[in-house]
Amino acid sequence: MSVKDTKAEVNTITYDKDKIEEKVGSIYEAIVIMGKRAEQINAEIRSELHSKLDEFAVHNSTLEEVFENREQIEISKHYEKLPKPTSIAIKEWLDDEIYFRKTEDRN
Repeated sequence: MSVKDTKAEVNTITYDKDKIEEKVGSIYEAIVIMGKRAEQINAEIRSELHSKLDEFAVHNSTLEEVFENREQIEISKHYEKLPKPTSIAIKEWLDDEIYFRKTEDRN
């Protein structure tokens, strides 16, 4: 699933605690799994944004040569309007799109 075409909420909403914890039996485990997925999503968004902004970067400019680049501003505004990584992770969790496994202690 692409981050750009996700149907995750942009605003804060309240979720049903029972729906979140039903897959693992503990709300805390569910939060840890969703938190790790949110970190992955955030890293993907950040690397994509930096790669797009690097296309417009001027590496040998002086302070006088720096000016507003309209394309950079538009790209930044687009990424600011996307849902937060935590919202995307919660949506993926509720839609059964996150793969996780429990590692058992092997003593």
